[in-house]
Amino acid sequence: MLKKERFRRFIEYFTQHYPDPKTELHFSNPFELLAAVILSAQCTDKRINQISPALFARFPEPESLAAASVEEVFSYIRSVSYPNNKAKHLVGMAKAVMERFGGEIPATVEELQTLPGVGRKTAHVILSVVYNEPTMAVDTHVFRVSHRLGLAPLTATTPLAVEKALMAHVPKQYVPKAHHWLILHGRYICVARLPKCERCDLRDFCKYYEKNRINALV
Repeated sequence: MLKKERFRRFIEYFTQHYPDPKTELHFSNPFELLAAVILSAQCTDKRINQISPALFARFPEPESLAAASVEEVFSYIRSVSYPNNKAKHLVGMAKAVMERFGGEIPATVEELQTLPGVGRKTAHVILSVVYNEPTMAVDTHVFRVSHRLGLAPLTATTPLAVEKALMAHVPKQYVPKAHHWLILHGRYICVARLPKCERCDLRDFCKYYEKNRINALV
């Protein structure tokens, strides 16, 4: 199957079955989303949603978080992965937002990446979800599913390479949605171990399924 046809099938399926995908992180403004995404690194959205209400009630805006101690922030996020580093990142992020951006969450990849705890993936999530910009955040789910479906070549061995492969073929208007489609498919169907191929409607053009089906018959 040609790559163009593979992408067409991918987009056709998800626009029909999941036309309005959204992040599973709970937030009410850009500041809360940024904090939640920083916290979600190597942690589940479910866990972040459990601890974020109390955190946001105590620190509802960058100003209050910037004035907090790392130790106090840690007390609210102790159950997430790497809480020490994330507490430092949250306080540092809030201070930078107050000092350099007047309390407003910046709206460019370059500015976002100057904030502590914010890499390219996190910056792209903010731009995609908050500003509906055509940016592709590549996390472990996007990386895995893109390779399995054949949307990214095996030579794309870094998140940036996968990002470029996807951006080259996903129409601009679908990029923000495609990010969520790939994440949710990887989270619930195309999981890392023992993917649920029997429940997947994409297996007729999935390279992973084709390879493993053939191997099973040998």
